[in-house]
Amino acid sequence: MTIRTRLTLWYAAIMFVSLLAMGVMTYVQFAPEPHPNPNPRKLEADKEDFREGLRNILWCGVPAVLLALAGGWWLMRKSLAPVAALTQAAGQINEHNLAEQLPRTGNGDEMDRLTEVFNAMTERLDRSFLRIREFTLHASHELKTPLTVMHGELETALQDEALPAAQRERLESELDEVQRLTKIVDGLTLLTKADAGQIALAREAVRLDELVREAFADAQSLARPHGLQVELKACDEATVSGDRHRLRQLLLNLTDNAIKYNVPNGAVSIALRRQEDAVELTITNTGPGIAPEVLSRVFDPFFRGDPSHSNAVEGCGLGLSIARWIAQAHGGELRLASTPGKETVASLRLPMARSK
Repeated sequence: MTIRTRLTLWYAAIMFVSLLAMGVMTYVQFAPEPHPNPNPRKLEADKEDFREGLRNILWCGVPAVLLALAGGWWLMRKSLAPVAALTQAAGQINEHNLAEQLPRTGNGDEMDRLTEVFNAMTERLDRSFLRIREFTLHASHELKTPLTVMHGELETALQDEALPAAQRERLESELDEVQRLTKIVDGLTLLTKADAGQIALAREAVRLDELVREAFADAQSLARPHGLQVELKACDEATVSGDRHRLRQLLLNLTDNAIKYNVPNGAVSIALRRQEDAVELTITNTGPGIAPEVLSRVFDPFFRGDPSHSNAVEGCGLGLSIARWIAQAHGGELRLASTPGKETVASLRLPMARSK
C-alpha cells in the first residue's frame, strides 16, 4: 500500500469520525427531552428542530466531508509527487552514472534537503569507485614490470639443457604461475579501463560467421586432449559492426569456458543463426551445470560457478566478465542458462550491421 493511499484512508476515517461526532452532538442538542406532561406543540416543534438538524448534517455535512476527502486526496498527491519523482530518479542510478545529480526543487523543504543528502551520498560513492579504479590501474601497471622480468628470467633459465629434471619441472611450474598472474593483471586492467570508458573500440564491418568458424577450429584443438566432441550445427552468414579483435576474444572466452567446464567425453555445440535485425550465437556444453542460486553471479569478476571444479580448472574468473563487457560495448546481450547435471547454454545476441 502506498503512502498516499494510507494517508487517504486515515484522513477518511478522521472525517467519518467527525461526521459521527456531529450527529451525536446534534442529537444531544436537539433531541426532545422526556417530560411528564409534554406539550404537544412544543414536542412537535422539538422534533422538527431535531429533523432539521439531521437534514442539515445530511445535505451539508456529507457533501462537505466528500469535498474535504477529494481535496485532501489531491493535496496529498501534490505533496507526495516529489517523493515519486525522487524514487524514479534514484531507481535509475547505477555505478556508471553516479556523477549525475538528482534535480532539486530549490524551495528548502524536507524533500529538497533529502535530495541534497542523496546527491552528496552518490558523490561520495562516485569518488570511492574512482579511487578503486585508480588503485586497480596503478597496481596492475606496477605488477606488469616484475612479472615481465620474472617471465623472461624463467624462460632464460629453462633454456639451459643441463638443468636436472626436478629443477626444470619446478621452473616450468613457476612459469605457469607467472603466466597465470599476467593474465589476471591483464584482465583486471582491461575491465578497469572499460569501466572507466578508457577503451576505444574499432567500428568496422566484421564477418561474424568467419570468426565463429575460426573459434570452432580453435575449440576442436582445445577439446581434443579432453576427448570432447565439438560440433558446428549452424553458421549463417552475418555481418556486424564492431571491433574484430574484441569479438574474437569474446568467442574464444565462451568456447574456452564450454570446454573447461565440461565432463569427460562430453560435447560442445555451436550455432550461429540470423534473425530479423540481429544475429544469435549459442554455445552449448554438457558440463555439470550451474546451480540456480548462483547463476545470476556468473558474470561477476573472480566468481567461479562450479566450486567442485575450481581447483582443477585453470582460470581466474574474469573471462565471462570480459565477455559480457564486449557484448554490451557492441550493443548486444550475453545470457547464460543452465540445467544442473545436463547442459549450460551461453547465448550471444548482436545487432546486424546496417547496409549502406
